[in-house]
Amino acid sequence: MIGWIVVVAIALFCLYHVQTVVISIIIGVFITALLLPPARWLWSRGLSRALATTIVFAAGFLLAGALIALLVPPTVESLAELRASVGKVLDDLHNLTSRLGLDDQQIVAQAKDYLSTQGRQITSGALAGVRTAGEIVIGAVLAVILSIYFVHGGDRLFHWLVDLAPASAKSRIAEAGHLIYSVIGRYIRGIAIVGAVDGFFIGVALWILGVPIALPLAVLTFVGAFLPVVGAFMAGLLAAVVALVAKGWLVALIVVAVTVAVQQIEGHVLAPQIYGKALDLPGAVILVAITVGSVVAGITGAFLAAPVASVIVALLRRPRTELIGAVRA
Repeated sequence: MIGWIVVVAIALFCLYHVQTVVISIIIGVFITALLLPPARWLWSRGLSRALATTIVFAAGFLLAGALIALLVPPTVESLAELRASVGKVLDDLHNLTSRLGLDDQQIVAQAKDYLSTQGRQITSGALAGVRTAGEIVIGAVLAVILSIYFVHGGDRLFHWLVDLAPASAKSRIAEAGHLIYSVIGRYIRGIAIVGAVDGFFIGVALWILGVPIALPLAVLTFVGAFLPVVGAFMAGLLAAVVALVAKGWLVALIVVAVTVAVQQIEGHVLAPQIYGKALDLPGAVILVAITVGSVVAGITGAFLAAPVASVIVALLRRPRTELIGAVRA
Protein backbone atom coordinates (compact mmCIF):
# COMPACT_ATOMS: atom_id res chain seq x y z
CA MET A 1 0.00 0.00 0.00
CA ILE A 2 2.78 2.40 0.93
CA GLY A 3 4.54 1.53 -2.30
CA TRP A 4 1.48 2.48 -4.37
CA ILE A 5 1.18 5.79 -2.48
CA VAL A 6 4.81 6.56 -3.26
CA VAL A 7 4.32 5.70 -6.94
CA VAL A 8 1.21 7.90 -7.18
CA ALA A 9 2.98 10.77 -5.41
CA ILE A 10 5.96 10.56 -7.78
CA ALA A 11 3.62 10.40 -10.79
CA LEU A 12 1.70 13.47 -9.62
CA PHE A 13 4.96 15.32 -8.96
CA CYS A 14 6.17 14.58 -12.50
CA LEU A 15 2.83 15.50 -14.04
CA TYR A 16 2.82 18.81 -12.16
CA HIS A 17 6.13 19.80 -13.73
CA VAL A 18 4.92 18.94 -17.24
CA GLN A 19 1.38 20.19 -16.69
CA THR A 20 1.33 22.13 -19.96
CA VAL A 21 1.82 18.91 -21.92
CA VAL A 22 -0.63 16.97 -19.73
CA ILE A 23 -3.30 19.66 -20.07
CA SER A 24 -2.75 19.77 -23.84
CA ILE A 25 -3.31 16.01 -24.03
CA ILE A 26 -6.52 16.29 -21.99
CA ILE A 27 -7.84 19.16 -24.12
CA GLY A 28 -6.88 17.20 -27.23
CA VAL A 29 -9.03 14.33 -25.98
CA PHE A 30 -11.90 16.77 -25.36
CA ILE A 31 -11.66 18.13 -28.90
CA THR A 32 -11.53 14.56 -30.19
CA ALA A 33 -14.72 13.73 -28.28
CA LEU A 34 -16.48 16.54 -30.15
CA LEU A 35 -15.10 15.89 -33.63
CA LEU A 36 -14.76 12.12 -33.75
CA PRO A 37 -18.52 11.40 -34.23
CA PRO A 38 -18.78 13.45 -37.47
CA ALA A 39 -15.49 11.94 -38.64
CA ARG A 40 -16.86 8.43 -38.04
CA TRP A 41 -20.01 9.38 -39.93
CA LEU A 42 -17.85 10.37 -42.90
CA TRP A 43 -15.91 7.09 -42.62
CA SER A 44 -19.17 5.18 -42.79
CA ARG A 45 -19.93 7.00 -46.06
CA GLY A 46 -16.79 5.62 -47.66
CA LEU A 47 -14.30 8.45 -47.06
CA SER A 48 -10.78 7.62 -45.97
CA ARG A 49 -9.57 8.51 -42.49
CA ALA A 50 -7.27 11.23 -43.80
CA LEU A 51 -9.95 12.89 -45.93
CA ALA A 52 -12.61 12.69 -43.20
CA THR A 53 -10.22 14.17 -40.62
CA THR A 54 -9.28 16.97 -43.02
CA ILE A 55 -12.91 17.84 -43.72
CA VAL A 56 -13.91 17.82 -40.05
CA PHE A 57 -11.04 20.05 -38.90
CA ALA A 58 -11.35 22.38 -41.88
CA ALA A 59 -15.03 22.83 -41.04
CA GLY A 60 -14.10 23.45 -37.39
CA PHE A 61 -11.54 26.11 -38.30
CA LEU A 62 -13.97 27.78 -40.71
CA LEU A 63 -16.68 27.81 -38.04
CA ALA A 64 -14.28 29.33 -35.50
CA GLY A 65 -13.16 31.97 -38.01
CA ALA A 66 -16.75 32.82 -38.94
CA LEU A 67 -17.66 33.14 -35.28
CA ILE A 68 -14.77 35.54 -34.65
CA ALA A 69 -15.71 37.59 -37.72
CA LEU A 70 -19.30 37.67 -36.50
CA LEU A 71 -18.35 38.76 -32.98
CA VAL A 72 -15.75 41.46 -33.56
CA PRO A 73 -17.76 44.17 -35.47
CA PRO A 74 -20.79 44.31 -33.11
CA THR A 75 -18.47 44.20 -30.10
CA VAL A 76 -16.45 47.20 -31.34
CA GLU A 77 -19.63 49.15 -32.13
CA SER A 78 -21.23 48.35 -28.78
CA LEU A 79 -18.13 49.32 -26.80
CA ALA A 80 -18.53 52.92 -27.99
CA GLU A 81 -22.11 52.92 -26.72
CA LEU A 82 -20.99 51.40 -23.43
CA ARG A 83 -18.25 54.02 -23.05
CA ALA A 84 -20.85 56.78 -23.19
CA SER A 85 -23.08 54.90 -20.77
CA VAL A 86 -20.21 54.44 -18.34
CA GLY A 87 -19.71 58.21 -18.26
CA LYS A 88 -23.36 58.69 -17.37
CA VAL A 89 -23.18 56.06 -14.64
CA LEU A 90 -20.07 57.71 -13.18
CA ASP A 91 -21.87 61.05 -13.13
CA ASP A 92 -24.80 59.44 -11.32
CA LEU A 93 -22.42 57.87 -8.79
CA HIS A 94 -20.75 61.25 -8.28
CA ASN A 95 -24.11 62.86 -7.55
CA LEU A 96 -25.03 60.03 -5.19
CA THR A 97 -21.78 60.28 -3.24
CA SER A 98 -22.20 64.04 -3.02
CA ARG A 99 -25.68 63.65 -1.54
CA LEU A 100 -24.30 61.13 0.95
CA GLY A 101 -21.55 63.54 1.99
CA LEU A 102 -18.71 61.42 0.57
CA ASP A 103 -15.73 62.80 -1.29
CA ASP A 104 -15.31 60.59 -4.34
CA GLN A 105 -12.24 62.56 -5.46
CA GLN A 106 -10.49 61.54 -2.26
CA ILE A 107 -11.45 57.92 -2.91
CA VAL A 108 -9.98 58.11 -6.43
CA ALA A 109 -6.79 59.70 -5.06
CA GLN A 110 -6.43 56.95 -2.48
CA ALA A 111 -6.91 54.33 -5.20
CA LYS A 112 -4.17 55.96 -7.30
CA ASP A 113 -1.80 56.02 -4.32
CA TYR A 114 -2.48 52.36 -3.67
CA LEU A 115 -1.85 51.45 -7.30
CA SER A 116 1.42 53.40 -7.34
CA THR A 117 2.66 51.64 -4.19
CA GLN A 118 1.70 48.29 -5.73
CA GLY A 119 3.28 49.08 -9.08
CA ARG A 120 6.16 46.64 -8.68
CA GLN A 121 3.81 43.78 -7.86
CA ILE A 122 1.54 44.72 -10.75
CA THR A 123 4.52 44.73 -13.13
CA SER A 124 5.71 41.32 -11.96
CA GLY A 125 2.15 40.03 -12.26
CA ALA A 126 1.95 41.36 -15.82
CA LEU A 127 5.19 39.59 -16.73
CA ALA A 128 3.82 36.39 -15.22
CA GLY A 129 0.66 36.93 -17.26
CA VAL A 130 2.69 37.23 -20.46
CA ARG A 131 4.50 33.99 -19.64
CA THR A 132 1.19 32.29 -18.88
CA ALA A 133 -0.28 33.56 -22.15
CA GLY A 134 2.69 32.07 -24.00
CA GLU A 135 2.15 28.72 -22.29
CA ILE A 136 -1.56 28.85 -23.20
CA VAL A 137 -0.77 29.49 -26.86
CA ILE A 138 1.78 26.66 -26.97
CA GLY A 139 -0.60 24.32 -25.15
CA ALA A 140 -3.48 25.22 -27.47
CA VAL A 141 -1.41 24.54 -30.60
CA LEU A 142 -0.23 21.22 -29.16
CA ALA A 143 -3.81 20.28 -28.19
CA VAL A 144 -5.06 20.92 -31.74
CA ILE A 145 -2.21 18.92 -33.29
CA LEU A 146 -2.84 16.03 -30.88
CA SER A 147 -6.58 16.11 -31.54
CA ILE A 148 -5.93 15.81 -35.29
CA TYR A 149 -3.80 12.75 -34.61
CA PHE A 150 -6.36 11.31 -32.18
CA VAL A 151 -9.22 11.68 -34.64
CA HIS A 152 -7.20 10.13 -37.44
CA GLY A 153 -5.65 7.23 -35.53
CA GLY A 154 -6.43 7.47 -31.82
CA ASP A 155 -7.82 3.94 -31.65
CA ARG A 156 -4.58 2.54 -33.04
CA LEU A 157 -2.56 4.55 -30.52
CA PHE A 158 -4.75 3.28 -27.68
CA HIS A 159 -4.32 -0.35 -28.74
CA TRP A 160 -0.55 0.20 -28.99
CA LEU A 161 -0.46 1.59 -25.46
CA VAL A 162 -2.56 -1.29 -24.12
CA ASP A 163 -0.18 -3.79 -25.73
CA LEU A 164 2.67 -2.27 -23.70
CA ALA A 165 0.96 -3.26 -20.44
CA PRO A 166 1.40 -6.66 -18.74
CA ALA A 167 -0.89 -9.35 -20.12
CA SER A 168 -2.79 -9.68 -16.83
CA ALA A 169 -3.68 -5.96 -16.84
CA LYS A 170 -4.51 -5.45 -20.53
CA SER A 171 -8.25 -6.17 -20.25
CA ARG A 172 -8.71 -3.92 -17.23
CA ILE A 173 -6.77 -1.06 -18.83
CA ALA A 174 -8.78 -1.38 -22.05
CA GLU A 175 -12.09 -1.39 -20.16
CA ALA A 176 -11.08 1.60 -18.04
CA GLY A 177 -9.88 3.48 -21.12
CA HIS A 178 -13.16 2.93 -22.95
CA LEU A 179 -15.11 4.06 -19.88
CA ILE A 180 -12.99 7.19 -19.48
CA TYR A 181 -13.47 8.16 -23.11
CA SER A 182 -17.20 7.42 -22.90
CA VAL A 183 -17.59 9.67 -19.84
CA ILE A 184 -15.52 12.47 -21.39
CA GLY A 185 -17.46 12.25 -24.66
CA ARG A 186 -20.85 12.39 -22.96
CA TYR A 187 -19.70 15.22 -20.69
CA ILE A 188 -18.20 17.43 -23.41
CA ARG A 189 -21.02 16.89 -25.91
CA GLY A 190 -23.63 17.33 -23.19
CA ILE A 191 -22.17 20.51 -21.79
CA ALA A 192 -21.78 21.92 -25.31
CA ILE A 193 -25.51 21.33 -25.93
CA VAL A 194 -26.48 22.81 -22.55
CA GLY A 195 -24.21 25.81 -23.09
CA ALA A 196 -25.62 26.39 -26.57
CA VAL A 197 -29.19 26.35 -25.23
CA ASP A 198 -28.28 28.74 -22.39
CA GLY A 199 -26.41 31.07 -24.72
CA PHE A 200 -29.23 31.09 -27.27
CA PHE A 201 -32.06 31.99 -24.90
CA ILE A 202 -30.05 34.47 -22.83
CA GLY A 203 -28.67 36.04 -26.02
CA VAL A 204 -32.18 36.39 -27.48
CA ALA A 205 -33.37 38.01 -24.24
CA LEU A 206 -30.45 40.47 -24.26
CA TRP A 207 -31.12 41.29 -27.92
CA ILE A 208 -34.82 41.90 -27.29
CA LEU A 209 -33.99 44.16 -24.33
CA GLY A 210 -31.50 46.10 -26.46
CA VAL A 211 -28.49 45.33 -24.27
CA PRO A 212 -25.17 46.08 -26.03
CA ILE A 213 -22.76 43.24 -26.99
CA ALA A 214 -25.63 40.75 -26.71
CA LEU A 215 -23.94 38.29 -29.09
CA PRO A 216 -20.55 38.29 -27.28
CA LEU A 217 -22.38 37.86 -23.97
CA ALA A 218 -24.29 34.91 -25.42
CA VAL A 219 -21.01 33.33 -26.55
CA LEU A 220 -19.54 34.00 -23.11
CA THR A 221 -22.53 32.22 -21.57
CA PHE A 222 -21.81 29.23 -23.80
CA VAL A 223 -18.15 29.22 -22.76
CA GLY A 224 -19.13 29.65 -19.11
CA ALA A 225 -21.06 26.39 -19.26
CA PHE A 226 -17.72 24.57 -19.37
CA LEU A 227 -17.01 25.93 -15.87
CA PRO A 228 -20.02 24.55 -13.95
CA VAL A 229 -21.63 26.65 -11.20
CA VAL A 230 -18.97 29.38 -11.28
CA GLY A 231 -19.06 30.04 -15.04
CA ALA A 232 -22.83 30.45 -15.18
CA PHE A 233 -22.75 32.86 -12.25
CA MET A 234 -19.94 34.99 -13.73
CA ALA A 235 -21.54 35.15 -17.19
CA GLY A 236 -24.90 36.15 -15.71
CA LEU A 237 -23.25 38.75 -13.47
CA LEU A 238 -21.41 40.32 -16.41
CA ALA A 239 -24.61 40.42 -18.48
CA ALA A 240 -26.42 42.12 -15.58
CA VAL A 241 -23.61 44.68 -15.16
CA VAL A 242 -23.64 45.52 -18.87
CA ALA A 243 -27.44 45.87 -18.78
CA LEU A 244 -27.16 48.10 -15.70
CA VAL A 245 -24.61 50.38 -17.30
CA ALA A 246 -26.38 50.59 -20.66
CA LYS A 247 -30.10 50.38 -19.80
CA GLY A 248 -30.58 50.97 -16.09
CA TRP A 249 -31.81 49.06 -13.05
CA LEU A 250 -35.06 47.72 -14.49
CA VAL A 251 -33.48 46.06 -17.51
CA ALA A 252 -30.67 44.71 -15.31
CA LEU A 253 -33.22 43.08 -13.00
CA ILE A 254 -35.01 41.56 -16.01
CA VAL A 255 -31.69 40.17 -17.26
CA VAL A 256 -31.01 38.63 -13.84
CA ALA A 257 -34.50 37.09 -13.78
CA VAL A 258 -34.13 35.65 -17.29
CA THR A 259 -30.65 34.28 -16.52
CA VAL A 260 -31.83 32.62 -13.30
CA ALA A 261 -34.90 31.15 -15.04
CA VAL A 262 -32.87 29.72 -17.93
CA GLN A 263 -30.27 28.24 -15.61
CA GLN A 264 -32.92 26.70 -13.36
CA ILE A 265 -34.60 25.05 -16.34
CA GLU A 266 -31.21 23.86 -17.56
CA GLY A 267 -30.16 22.52 -14.16
CA HIS A 268 -33.39 20.70 -13.32
CA VAL A 269 -34.75 19.67 -16.73
CA LEU A 270 -32.22 19.79 -19.56
CA ALA A 271 -28.91 18.82 -17.92
CA PRO A 272 -30.17 15.65 -16.17
CA GLN A 273 -31.63 14.39 -19.45
CA ILE A 274 -28.37 15.01 -21.32
CA TYR A 275 -25.76 14.05 -18.75
CA GLY A 276 -27.62 11.23 -17.04
CA LYS A 277 -27.08 10.06 -13.49
CA ALA A 278 -23.57 8.82 -14.19
CA LEU A 279 -22.27 12.40 -14.53
CA ASP A 280 -24.40 13.94 -11.79
CA LEU A 281 -22.02 15.55 -9.27
CA PRO A 282 -23.06 17.50 -6.17
CA GLY A 283 -22.43 21.24 -6.33
CA ALA A 284 -20.02 21.09 -3.38
CA VAL A 285 -17.91 18.45 -5.15
CA ILE A 286 -17.77 20.58 -8.31
CA LEU A 287 -16.72 23.68 -6.35
CA VAL A 288 -13.96 21.78 -4.55
CA ALA A 289 -12.78 20.25 -7.84
CA ILE A 290 -12.72 23.67 -9.55
CA THR A 291 -10.80 25.16 -6.62
CA VAL A 292 -8.21 22.38 -6.69
CA GLY A 293 -7.93 22.62 -10.47
CA SER A 294 -7.40 26.39 -10.35
CA VAL A 295 -4.70 26.03 -7.68
CA VAL A 296 -2.86 23.34 -9.65
CA ALA A 297 -3.19 24.72 -13.20
CA GLY A 298 -4.90 28.11 -13.08
CA ILE A 299 -7.85 28.89 -15.34
CA THR A 300 -7.22 25.86 -17.53
CA GLY A 301 -7.23 23.59 -14.51
CA ALA A 302 -10.53 25.11 -13.37
CA PHE A 303 -12.11 24.31 -16.74
CA LEU A 304 -10.77 20.75 -16.70
CA ALA A 305 -11.68 20.05 -13.07
CA ALA A 306 -15.33 19.04 -13.54
CA PRO A 307 -14.81 16.49 -16.37
CA VAL A 308 -11.78 15.00 -14.61
CA ALA A 309 -13.84 14.70 -11.41
CA SER A 310 -16.62 13.04 -13.43
CA VAL A 311 -14.17 10.47 -14.78
CA ILE A 312 -12.81 9.71 -11.29
CA VAL A 313 -16.33 9.34 -9.86
CA ALA A 314 -17.37 7.08 -12.77
CA LEU A 315 -14.35 4.84 -12.19
CA LEU A 316 -15.06 4.64 -8.47
CA ARG A 317 -18.77 3.92 -8.98
CA ARG A 318 -18.40 1.07 -11.41
CA PRO A 319 -16.77 -2.23 -10.53
CA ARG A 320 -15.03 -4.29 -13.16
CA THR A 321 -18.15 -6.24 -14.13
CA GLU A 322 -20.01 -3.02 -14.90
CA LEU A 323 -17.09 -1.66 -16.89
CA ILE A 324 -17.59 -4.46 -19.41
CA GLY A 325 -21.24 -3.55 -19.81
CA ALA A 326 -20.39 0.12 -20.24
CA VAL A 327 -17.90 -0.67 -22.98
CA ARG A 328 -20.38 -2.85 -24.85
CA ALA A 329 -23.09 -0.19 -24.52
